[in-house]
Amino acid sequence: MTEDRIEVDTGTGELLCEIRNRVALITLNRPEARNALSDQLTPALRRMIRQCGEDSSVGALLITGAGAAFCAGGDVKGMGSNAAKAEAPIDERVADLRIKQRTLTGALVGLRKPTIAALPGPAAGAGLALALACDIRIAAESAVMTTGYARIALTGDYGIAWLLTRLVGTSRARELMFLSERIEARRCETLGLVNRVVADAELRDVAFALARSLAEGPSQAMAGMKDNLDHALTADLLDSMDQEAEYMVRSARTADHKEAVRAFIDKRKPVFVGH
Repeated sequence: MTEDRIEVDTGTGELLCEIRNRVALITLNRPEARNALSDQLTPALRRMIRQCGEDSSVGALLITGAGAAFCAGGDVKGMGSNAAKAEAPIDERVADLRIKQRTLTGALVGLRKPTIAALPGPAAGAGLALALACDIRIAAESAVMTTGYARIALTGDYGIAWLLTRLVGTSRARELMFLSERIEARRCETLGLVNRVVADAELRDVAFALARSLAEGPSQAMAGMKDNLDHALTADLLDSMDQEAEYMVRSARTADHKEAVRAFIDKRKPVFVGH
């Protein structure tokens, strides 16, 4: 099968994006800084999340980091150097951060397309939140995770408390936040922070193959699955089943469902069209 590849202009060399076979491959590209977020990288990442979410030619998003890290989070060295920002009224800074959070990890969680994070190395602080905001995480054996906030006397942002609590439970979330330990990839898998751990050399190929398989899947059904799974976090069983009933009946009337049934009977791979 031929591979389509479209380079996407992100507006900065600190973030790379290409669309390959319906997968938007987004790469944080500050390897010299362990792909820490910056005033150039982060706005570009927000734009790409929104743009790829709206692009009908994109079936799945795969986010990774260049070099030997996923994302080190915020730039700690620069945190004390911006005097103007430090002196801004607290209300203004709170409002600004709320918008930034909603349009980054908030937008990523809100996407109705499958999202995957591929971790070649460390994910820390807001970088960890970015990984946890994806549907599936695949880590290289040398990858590590750490919340990191306690080490610099900060409380956490970008949804880290919400994401951790839902993935590992309240007791583990407290342990991870308070201690800020570096958690090796295999323990991350045991805790439920990552879905799979693979050899370092295999990470990119394995992650892309998974993303491609999801991108080729029934997009409308997957969007409905995400709706149901999100709803289940706050609904009781009966409410959850009621929504599932409606979505199930509607999905049974789609062209994709009919194609899947025909493909099953014909013993071939289905070709989904997204409706």
